[in-house]
Amino acid sequence: MDNKTISKGNGWERLRHLLKSNSSLTVIIAAAVLLQTISAVQYYFTRGLLADELELRAESEMTAKAVVVKNALNMAENSLNGHLWDMKRNIAYPDSMYAAAAWVLRSHPNLQGCGIAFVPHFYPEKGRLYEPYVYRQLGRGGDDELVMKQVAGPDHDYTQMEFYEETTRCKSTFWTDPYYSEITNSRIVSFCRPVFNEKRDIVAVFGLDIDLEWLADTLNYRHIYPSSYNMILTETGRVIASPKHESDKKRMKMEHVVRLINDSTVKRSPSKSGRSTVLPFEDLDGDKGQIFYATFKGTPSWQIVLVCYDKEVFAKLKTMRRNSSILMLVGLLIFGLIISRFAKNDRKLQKASLEKERIGSELRVASEIQQSMLPHSHTQRDDVDIFGSLVPAREVGGDLFDYFIRDEKLFFCIGDVSGKGVPSAMVMGVIHSLFRAFSAHENNPARIMQAINEASCQGNDSNIFVTLFVGVLDLPTGNLRYCDAGQDAPFILNEELRMKNEESFNEELRMKNEKYVTALEVQPNLPVGVFDNVKYDVQETRLEPGCTLFLYTDGLTEAKCPATTDLLPKGPNSSVRRQFGIKRVEEVLIANCQLHPRQLLEAVSNRLHEFVGDAEQSDDLTMLAIRYTPRIFESKLAETLQIKNDVNEMKKFSTFIKSVMEKLDIEKSLARQIRLAIEEAVVNVINYAYPAGQEGDIEVGIMSDGTTLKTTIIDSGAAFDPTAKEKADTSLSAEDRQIGGLGILLVRELMDSVNYERINRQNILKLTKNLKKT
Repeated sequence: MDNKTISKGNGWERLRHLLKSNSSLTVIIAAAVLLQTISAVQYYFTRGLLADELELRAESEMTAKAVVVKNALNMAENSLNGHLWDMKRNIAYPDSMYAAAAWVLRSHPNLQGCGIAFVPHFYPEKGRLYEPYVYRQLGRGGDDELVMKQVAGPDHDYTQMEFYEETTRCKSTFWTDPYYSEITNSRIVSFCRPVFNEKRDIVAVFGLDIDLEWLADTLNYRHIYPSSYNMILTETGRVIASPKHESDKKRMKMEHVVRLINDSTVKRSPSKSGRSTVLPFEDLDGDKGQIFYATFKGTPSWQIVLVCYDKEVFAKLKTMRRNSSILMLVGLLIFGLIISRFAKNDRKLQKASLEKERIGSELRVASEIQQSMLPHSHTQRDDVDIFGSLVPAREVGGDLFDYFIRDEKLFFCIGDVSGKGVPSAMVMGVIHSLFRAFSAHENNPARIMQAINEASCQGNDSNIFVTLFVGVLDLPTGNLRYCDAGQDAPFILNEELRMKNEESFNEELRMKNEKYVTALEVQPNLPVGVFDNVKYDVQETRLEPGCTLFLYTDGLTEAKCPATTDLLPKGPNSSVRRQFGIKRVEEVLIANCQLHPRQLLEAVSNRLHEFVGDAEQSDDLTMLAIRYTPRIFESKLAETLQIKNDVNEMKKFSTFIKSVMEKLDIEKSLARQIRLAIEEAVVNVINYAYPAGQEGDIEVGIMSDGTTLKTTIIDSGAAFDPTAKEKADTSLSAEDRQIGGLGILLVRELMDSVNYERINRQNILKLTKNLKKT
């Protein structure tokens, strides 16, 4: 197999040939694959061992912490049970209950408070409710001191509280869920037990409060890893104790862990010992880890939780693997350097073919990028049908076309960059971007062309120029404004006129009657990019319904037939290749003016291919067809109002528009939006259309077909295009925001489309709203 054959093959064929001809490279690749496989197997085997070890360590730590917490709880319970006899012995003396509670509090330093809630009216002299309560409070000297208080009252009816209701209902000991105590200003859990008399009737609930801050500190004193932490949850998943939240981010991470534990849809599995449950997770920062949790034996049925992160558990393993990989890479590098001389000649032989393939690949990508910059090949709406095509002579070309619709106006352009190849393609991309940027807020094609020309002249050291045609078609009216900069004049195809004369239309008339296809009158202007001080003028015409605007570049008219064709002239000039020419373009357009844009461009292309045959394409070929097909609006209602530019006329206008809304039976909220938008537009005309002191007329027309409502506001005041004004920046403060723009923003937000045209020295503003919800 020679090098030429290899360059035409795919990547696998080249790799197979390289390995076959270079055994040293094969050995290096095989050794690298083997070493990496061994390293991966060792890594995952060791990782499994560490995961098993982590389970054992996690269960050991949770067991130790559970024992500490459980002992503390048992001591608290035993302390209360041990002093219950003292409370019963002195139960006849209500004031002695403070001493009984204080004895319990002194016997256990981690208790926050202790109280006795008696059944209502147990002590008649104390009123309905009586709850002596003793709690710890930090004294002035820094030591704890006991505070005694009767806390029952209208604002503290313990008979309505969980600890009292559950204890008296179950008639057994009860651990509450965590809650905030306003008396001690701390989060606590309470252990309660009922107190019975000789008849086994409950006379009181004896309870003690445990400070959760102490419990959290005890729980998170030491951990198996620095970032690990423990939590205690209730049986229902509420947090009893957790580490202190040093930041909102840490708090959110812990809340995320609690949600995962409580989420029954999250997959979890028992540990190998069966003593705990394991839940893999990923926190809000994307760090992965393991959650281990188990339930306390006996009461309370709390859950102890341990959270460990993989980045710490497997940190040493990852370091070991990284170091091993580095050592292997160093060894392979040294080995590769030793045998690199043997592969040097082979690399030289393949370098040329690879470079050629790279350039070809880049050109293919560039061509795909260039084609992606163009609009969709076919756009069809009720009011316009558009189709464009661009066939470059090389991998990339210098022609361009573009179009988009904004504010019920079709903005379009077609152009041809001087030269061919990559430089022209780069300029084409710049011109395309400039057209999009400058036409985003400008409706005048001359000003768009002026801005494109000024930007193109900056830094144009290569003196590349562009012939360009920019047009703006107002879809509601058919008014076409355009500016030409050296581009071939487009054709207007009047299919409606052809249909009227269909009976008398024949082959002879088709060749002579050119009024069906006419060239658009354009002013000669210099191309873009020549001089930055060129003044461009705007031209206007009107497209009738059914007309098609056909635009093209000189790649169509200058296409040449092959040297052997019969179309070549006979005689002394027979060596000159004939061009397709403007006359043939007109002929094919006249014959096919009734076709839609896509079929029209196909007909032109087919005729061109017949002409050029097998001749190589010498220039980029770009065509764009725009067929204007406005929808006939069948009015269900049409109302018109004439007013003066006087704010006092607004009362008359409000009555008019209210009447229109009622006749159309528009839903109230939608009617309010429409009225607000139209009133804002009319007030804007009243205030600013005419100079101060000058009286002027304003005509407001409203029509609807039951589905769409169209409003037309006409005045003869100064020209002002609200659609060309940039939207007000509502993110700025009132002081920094420029005056004006909010009313226009409101109209744009409330209406589906806002369209402006200046025709016969009149401002025509059209507002459209869809009355049917989509």
